[in-house]
Amino acid sequence: MNLAASFRGNFGVLSQCSSCCDLRFQPLLSSSSFANSQRCRLRNLKFSRVPRLCRKREMFCRVTETETGPDSNNDEEEDTHESGEKPGTTDSVEEKDSQIDLQPINVQQINNNDAETTAQGAVQEDDAIEVTSGSPLPGVKPQQLDESMRIPKETIDILKDQVFAFDTFFVTSQEPYEGGVLFKGNLRGQAARSYEKISTRMQNKFGDEYKLFLLINPEDDKPVAVVVPKTTLQPETTAVPEWLAAGAFGLVTVFTLLLRNVPALQSNLLSTFDNLNLLSNGLPGAFVTALLLGVHELGHILVAKSTGVKLGVPFFVPSWQIGSFGAITRIKNIVPNREDLLKVAAAGPLAGFSLGFVLFLLGFILPPSDGIGVVVDASVFHESFLAGGVAKLLLGDVLKEGTPISVNPLVIWAWAGLLINAINSIPAGDLDGGRISFAIWGRKASARFTSVSIGLLGLSSLFNDVAFNWVVLIFILQRGPIAPLSEEITDPDNKYVALGVLVLILGLLVCLPYPFPFNYDSINTDF
Repeated sequence: MNLAASFRGNFGVLSQCSSCCDLRFQPLLSSSSFANSQRCRLRNLKFSRVPRLCRKREMFCRVTETETGPDSNNDEEEDTHESGEKPGTTDSVEEKDSQIDLQPINVQQINNNDAETTAQGAVQEDDAIEVTSGSPLPGVKPQQLDESMRIPKETIDILKDQVFAFDTFFVTSQEPYEGGVLFKGNLRGQAARSYEKISTRMQNKFGDEYKLFLLINPEDDKPVAVVVPKTTLQPETTAVPEWLAAGAFGLVTVFTLLLRNVPALQSNLLSTFDNLNLLSNGLPGAFVTALLLGVHELGHILVAKSTGVKLGVPFFVPSWQIGSFGAITRIKNIVPNREDLLKVAAAGPLAGFSLGFVLFLLGFILPPSDGIGVVVDASVFHESFLAGGVAKLLLGDVLKEGTPISVNPLVIWAWAGLLINAINSIPAGDLDGGRISFAIWGRKASARFTSVSIGLLGLSSLFNDVAFNWVVLIFILQRGPIAPLSEEITDPDNKYVALGVLVLILGLLVCLPYPFPFNYDSINTDF
């Protein structure tokens, strides 16, 4: 809603007879003008001849004409007044006017009528309000707002005239947004500095009553400022305490980690409860995988603490195939900017990949403790480009197609940890990879990455159970959208962008298959 529409809503009744406002500028001796003024007063009895009231009416009408311009009906009415073509004679008008003048004028009644008319105009304005389409605040659920949670018009005027300014964000128009206001305009200078200035001014004027967002409007890709009452941003409460639900998920994840490392029980899950003692055989593998999961979450926690981002309790997601799908960690407050989000999102996968890769290399270097290790077929290393490349580099000609090979179980355990980090690095939804892609390239690019990633995972799920379960989990719990940041315009520093891209590449290398055969020599001799 622009400023002109606001005036039209509040003073719509006054603009019905704009020629009345010009009566004082017409020659008083002109009979036609005098007759026109009489006709106008007959049709609008509210326009009294009290001098003070007329002056107020004149000011309101002049403002309306200046801001909105006359409506088509008003133009026709003015033309009728000027041309004198309206039916009726001057004598009859004067006669009726004399009757009106004989009646006492009740100024209080006129004022009451004016207040009533203004209230009706305000109601019409509220009914005509439409929430702007293309929400620049995705992830913020609309709430049933009472009047105490809406921003008053006086506050909006202060925001527009005193908080926003030429040196920060020059407002050109405004639109209602749920309980707040969306300001469109021209951003001046650097977004981060402008946000800091606007926030300081808002803090000085209103304290902590309102929250400012400086975002990109998805409709036209231009900067917008959104101001909403902080009461509309209260987090949702759950019936079950967060720590209790997270603990239940954690216990199930411990069980699946143990089960995943006991092949004898995987073929018959029901027999697990009759052979619980066998679960102890899976303790070493479960410990290594759990260690990688813990390091991953610890990376998030440490960096979040340094950037002022508050994280919820991690919910570890169990998996029958690989032990766990990682953890879902909720961000409890509003992240300041994209660089802080990038730091937090990339810290976990970087920590997990680093430790996982070191353990993976040690598994190839160290001999098995029992001298036998785990016997696997060489073709298993085709399932990962990173694992297959490292295996080919370290094992050389020992790695041949169709030949079983004995490896340290640490290779398998570390590989599982790398895979868990990789699937959380997929650029989709609210995963670590989705947050990284959003922080680097913005919200629109992140949405495209999410669509492509879910589509590819959907195709992979036709051939892989892990992909099927993971795409279902993303679609139900983690598809986004990512909650709005305080300031989403400033790009992160290049060094953090490089770290984020590295995480995405590592995740891709772990998930993509190794396409090249391992026994080059035997293939050449066959030809």
